[in-house]
Amino acid sequence: RYTTSIDIDTPAERVYEVMIDIDRWHEWTPSILNIERLDGGAFVVGKRAMVRQPKLPSATWTISKIELGRGFEWINKAPGLKVTGHHFVEPTRNGSRATVGLSYHGLFGGLLARLARGITLRYLAMEAAGLKARAEDPAYRHRG
Repeated sequence: RYTTSIDIDTPAERVYEVMIDIDRWHEWTPSILNIERLDGGAFVVGKRAMVRQPKLPSATWTISKIELGRGFEWINKAPGLKVTGHHFVEPTRNGSRATVGLSYHGLFGGLLARLARGITLRYLAMEAAGLKARAEDPAYRHRG
């Protein structure tokens, strides 16, 4: 499991709004080229999205857990492999702290985790930094 955390100078509610606005992630993190929702409607468990990232094949992620106001997890499955993406925020004395991560499971999980370590850590750092910048930007307005 790889994770990174970042302190953000804004309330957790604001960070959560940015976090679940997946349609706009490409605007604030270079680790995402595009996210296309595959199912209409609200951001709820069971909904799927096609995620396109630089240097990686496109992947379908399914929302597996939502903690309202706190964050979500989604999973990508392939034979012998399950990858879980973790995106959570918690309040702190001076704002909030966001934690993003990936965990690898299954027969090929350990091997893929080792092979993808470098790009995973770079992309998590980009995501955390971008989330901070977007959440702290007073011009950002959530469309949901």
